[in-house]
Amino acid sequence: MSSLSPVATTSAPGAIGPYSQAIKAGNLVFASGCIPLDPSTMQVVSGGIEEQTTQSLKNLKAVVEASGSSLNQVAKTTVFLKDMNDFVSMNKIYGEFFGDHKPARSAVEVARLPKDVLVEIECIAVL
Repeated sequence: MSSLSPVATTSAPGAIGPYSQAIKAGNLVFASGCIPLDPSTMQVVSGGIEEQTTQSLKNLKAVVEASGSSLNQVAKTTVFLKDMNDFVSMNKIYGEFFGDHKPARSAVEVARLPKDVLVEIECIAVL
């Protein structure tokens, strides 16, 4: 059995609970859900779904890169939306962020997210 190694970076918001920003297990990285906090202030970025999606993805990228992987190695994402009506706007930013790389993805609407944000994104990446 492989060992589990936590991933931590100051380039993304620190965990706001008893969890790691990500865990490396074998050749995989399991990144916790990233919400649109500015890592320097730990405050939710201003703006709507596009700004929040952008910041969530920046935070996810920082965590994935801190693990030794990259966005091009992301195999699967899960997007949690406060309102599925925001899907088109989120999807536009998401598509621009990943470019030609198209990881498997699930997108679901949830009742509530931490700090009442509009979006949270997690992923699994290959090292």
